[in-house]
Amino acid sequence: MASRSHQAQVKNRAPAPIQISAEQLIRESSERQQAHILDPIVKIHDAEEYQSHLRDRRKHFEDSIRYRREHIGNWVKYARFEEDNREFERSRSVFERALEVDVRNPELWLRYAELEMRNEFINRARNVLDRAVQLLPRVDFLWYKYVYMEEMVGDIPKCRTVFERWMEWMPDDNAWMSYARFEGRGGHWEQAKEIMKRYANTYPSARSFMRFAKWAEFEAKDIDLARTVLESSLVELEPEESRQARVFGRFAAFEERQGEYERARVIYKHATKLFNLGQEPKKPAPGEEEEVPQWEQDKRNELYQAYIAFEKKRGDKAGIEDIVITGQRAEYEKRVTADPTDYDAWFEYAKMEQENEVSSGNTNENKVREVYERAIGNVPPSMEDKQHWRRYIYLWIYYALYEELQRRDLDRASKIYDACLDLIPHAKFSFSKIWINAAKLHIRRKDLLAARKLLGKAIGLCGKERVFTEYIALELALGEVDRCRSLYTNYLKAMPHNCRAWSKYADLEKSVGETDRCRAIYELAVSQSALDMPEMLWKNYIDFEIDEGEGDKARALYERLLEKTGHVKVWISYAQFEGTEVGKGVDTARDTFKRAHDQMKDAGMKEERVLLLDAWRVFEKTKGDAQSLAKVDGMLPRRVKRKRMQTDESGAELGWEEYFDYHFPNDEDANAGNLKILEMAAKWKQAQQAQEDSSSSSEEEDSDDE
Repeated sequence: MASRSHQAQVKNRAPAPIQISAEQLIRESSERQQAHILDPIVKIHDAEEYQSHLRDRRKHFEDSIRYRREHIGNWVKYARFEEDNREFERSRSVFERALEVDVRNPELWLRYAELEMRNEFINRARNVLDRAVQLLPRVDFLWYKYVYMEEMVGDIPKCRTVFERWMEWMPDDNAWMSYARFEGRGGHWEQAKEIMKRYANTYPSARSFMRFAKWAEFEAKDIDLARTVLESSLVELEPEESRQARVFGRFAAFEERQGEYERARVIYKHATKLFNLGQEPKKPAPGEEEEVPQWEQDKRNELYQAYIAFEKKRGDKAGIEDIVITGQRAEYEKRVTADPTDYDAWFEYAKMEQENEVSSGNTNENKVREVYERAIGNVPPSMEDKQHWRRYIYLWIYYALYEELQRRDLDRASKIYDACLDLIPHAKFSFSKIWINAAKLHIRRKDLLAARKLLGKAIGLCGKERVFTEYIALELALGEVDRCRSLYTNYLKAMPHNCRAWSKYADLEKSVGETDRCRAIYELAVSQSALDMPEMLWKNYIDFEIDEGEGDKARALYERLLEKTGHVKVWISYAQFEGTEVGKGVDTARDTFKRAHDQMKDAGMKEERVLLLDAWRVFEKTKGDAQSLAKVDGMLPRRVKRKRMQTDESGAELGWEEYFDYHFPNDEDANAGNLKILEMAAKWKQAQQAQEDSSSSSEEEDSDDE
């Protein structure tokens, strides 16, 4: 790393004074290349010239050998030259001399033997290979060449003898397989089977047994022998060998190929239980070695995938679902083990188990309950993070719903809600949904007293709006109006700013015919100093008086409301009210529109005036005549596009923006005088500027005269 960080850097990056192009470099390199000199073509006319040529070539080879005696390639070329000229004794002499230099070179022995074999000197080739394998018995290709030659010349006993000599040195698996295949090609299958048995006994491993079984199935066509070998591999091998996933995989695949699907399924299931297939492998403790190497774990995963594929092809619906569920269960176990507070994973895990329980109809294993119990045991670590607790609380809700809807166990569901309520830190935050669901469960259990007690406790500990509304809805459904009034009283004591609560309380009194109580509630509501939605409350109050036919009271409410706010919507609603049957008529409505228009004109509220005039125009279209409509149309403004400078909070200019301004006809006549005054002021300013310029020029002339 140090050498990389201190690499040489170019200090002078300026171009060189003499530039060299790529074309120039290529041209110079081609000019400097030396011409390839070909060897002269030698033409021999008689024996004397031939002998002379041989002497020259031999001298060349001898010089090369003297120069590099250890280079075997020179010896091989020399021997091949003598062979090409049919000088076999000389070629053998060259190989013998080469062997004196490097007698343990297997390539040299192979070339020597191939010389004798090419020229059909079989006995000499035997002698060379015999010497080679005695000197180098661990070099397999010498043995392969030896047995190949014997088989090619048809000397089967001699070939078998060579194989036996080779097997005494306990070669690798391929040598034993070659021996067995040799016997199989000759039709001696019993001898071939004995050879494979010797091979399996010599190397008692999963690899040797698997190769033996494969040979028996595909080459010897002995299915019983193949099955016997596979069964023996599970019994006779050491545990670390027999408990390899590939052994079970090969055995199951073999049975599947033979059409024994039930046997294959039994093998797959046994492997699933033995290796816990489809489940996350247990991680070793710190300091311990990994029990299962990675390559074996990969083989087990492949075995599990093969099991899935087998069930999809050969199994029924139940078997396929079982294997798929096992895989999904393993994936969820992996997620919840990595992060026990990953409640989304717990949700999906429990849902999967519920769907499996419904589809299979097996409710005896209680896997869903086990998942939920494990999930709710992972309490959020922080008592301040309500958002994290919200996800956790839904676990309890889903658990209770499962017990109620699928198990039909209402008592257990009620106990789940009680345990959850004991766990929530109500002093810091609470959840109204839990209280309400628990109370509704008591109602479904026909225990109304317990539901009322629970909701009363919820009001004391939780005190949320939804608890009040649900409790009131319950009592209202039961016809307990007095209890509803008491609840509304407590509701409004806790939340006097809640306009929705005031409106609901008033609607309750209106529904039971208590008009005076309803009006008193509205009066008390609008007299509150702080309200969250006062416009809704005033609207409901006015609508109530209109429904009761009390036009004077509704008008008085509008006037009171206009004292608090001069919003254009209030004026429009007021004017439209006067135009109804309860109001005083169309003329009063026009007067109301005019009052609103005059006030907004004085306040300079242009956009509000446009909204008011639009509503007035619609009103005249509905209830007026052409003259009144034309009058309102004449009051409509003209929209003009203008520009203005944008500024930020510090007053810095941000750029120009376009906006729309409104010019009202009545305002233009009033502003005409102002425009004349501004014009006169501009002319006066120009005159003042001209006078100053003339006085300054006269002062300059006087100074020049001096």
